[in-house]
Amino acid sequence: MNNTKYYSLFVILLLTLCGGASAASSLGPAIDKAGSQRMLTQRMVKAYALLGMDLNPGARGELNAALTRFDKQLKELSKVAETSEENEQIDKTRLLWSELRTELLNAPDASRIGQVNDLAELLLQESHQFVLLLEKRAGTQAGGMVNLAGRQRMLSQRIAKLYLLETWGMDAALVQQQYQGAVDEFSTALIQLHGAKINTAEITDALSQVDKNWKIFNISNYSKKYNTRVPSLVVRSMDKIMAQMNDVTAMYANLH
Repeated sequence: MNNTKYYSLFVILLLTLCGGASAASSLGPAIDKAGSQRMLTQRMVKAYALLGMDLNPGARGELNAALTRFDKQLKELSKVAETSEENEQIDKTRLLWSELRTELLNAPDASRIGQVNDLAELLLQESHQFVLLLEKRAGTQAGGMVNLAGRQRMLSQRIAKLYLLETWGMDAALVQQQYQGAVDEFSTALIQLHGAKINTAEITDALSQVDKNWKIFNISNYSKKYNTRVPSLVVRSMDKIMAQMNDVTAMYANLH
């Protein structure tokens, strides 16, 4: 009788452990999705600026698509939240999102771009905190790499956004400082990604392609090369890198 009791307890423990492992493994795609919210905060302001400066006829469609995607993913991520801390973070994000969404739905206005960008920066911070909470819950190296690679997507859009904001007339000194910070962070993280021990041959090859485009971007130094502002070139370059990093992030998520 005692043996049967102990066996039952062992089975329950084993099922609990397996369930926990399964829950952790399922967090890879969730971390990927939460990380893409960070990218969208920058991409929306980038599209808003493109629209305001009338630089890209497709900017309205890009902005609307980003608005829809952020809203949809926030609802999906609210179902992923389990702990009280995660739920509180979702609530903070939801409040900021409501404010930013209202601003972005209005016609672009150069006099309000500072306020729009400030809201996007706050939303970026809160979205990042949710990623960190999911990464902590996952507790795996793969989860950390999904976070790091996903952040590169955000930085690509941040670089493009900041270049556009300076072009549109925002405080040059502040924007230039943030721009250089984003460029430096991207370069440092790219080195970290290359050094990850869990990299597969596919991930290594994909990172090499990112490397090539990143080096082209840095070497070109568009503003100095053309002795003028070339926002369209910078946006295209960063969008290409974003797409590549999106693929890399998905590869890490699949390892989770």
